[in-house]
Amino acid sequence: MSHEGIRFVAKGNEASESEAQQPLPRIAVTPEKVRVLITEGKGMEIDWVDGHRSAWGFAWLRDACPCATCVEQRKLEGCKAGQPKPKPTAVLPMYTAPAKPKSAHAVGRYAIQFNWQDGHSSGIYSWEYLRRSCQCPECTFAAEETTGTPN
Repeated sequence: MSHEGIRFVAKGNEASESEAQQPLPRIAVTPEKVRVLITEGKGMEIDWVDGHRSAWGFAWLRDACPCATCVEQRKLEGCKAGQPKPKPTAVLPMYTAPAKPKSAHAVGRYAIQFNWQDGHSSGIYSWEYLRRSCQCPECTFAAEETTGTPN
């Protein structure tokens, strides 16, 4: 078997950001109701079993794709999950359609996957990833309070 194109990176003593986070309680990452508002073009809403409610716009979800390719690209560009890609300066800016999935489907009992209109479909959004990325004012305020920087 060829390992051409595969990079092996030695891990240092520092734990990665995701490893440093404690797992959320099961009740916090179990959706009670999931609404993907494709027809309306709005985004996705989740009511969690613990009573919390989260909502994300499709643009944020597309820019926060958790697939390896998108994560690597964000690292290279210095962007956070959900932050739009920097647009190249052009004499005549090209129109880009707003992010919208063609479809969405459950991945087992732990995630959702979108088939985006731009052809991308490799991101699997786990319930834990989505709960940790909640965009509600309560959660974004808590994230700012603990890190000292806005999300």
